[in-house]
Amino acid sequence: MFNLLKEFFEQHIAPSGSASTYDPIPVATAALLVEVMLMDGNVDPVERAAVLRAVRGSFKLAADDAEAVIRLAEAQAASATDFHQFTSLINRHFGAADRARVIECMWQVAYADGTLDAHEQHLIRKIAALLYVPDSAYIAAKMRAKETAGP
Repeated sequence: MFNLLKEFFEQHIAPSGSASTYDPIPVATAALLVEVMLMDGNVDPVERAAVLRAVRGSFKLAADDAEAVIRLAEAQAASATDFHQFTSLINRHFGAADRARVIECMWQVAYADGTLDAHEQHLIRKIAALLYVPDSAYIAAKMRAKETAGP
């Protein structure tokens, strides 16, 4: 799986001429969003679209590249035994504001289908703690996502 991830980033994300340099941050972030999408046991197309929007917007990716990142993230999430591989990477490379933005994207996915499942809420709370997002930023991210979700 690591080779698949490395190959993708070398072909699509890495700057030209840097064969060994790639950034796995989009996949780690997308994996957390995928976990929210899967949490309620019902993969709704609007949740998948929310994941796609978040990945494209956060990492400035073309639609095809974002879809490939999400497919890799789904594979990574399916084989992961915990969230450490994702959260530790994000903690090392993201500042506080970017980590709070990840939480906001998770809330956007959770609210996308019009219902907030208790399992989704629990997962986001857990990830916020692992990302060291303070309660104030966690609540603010939730409110912003809820406002943009509409009725």
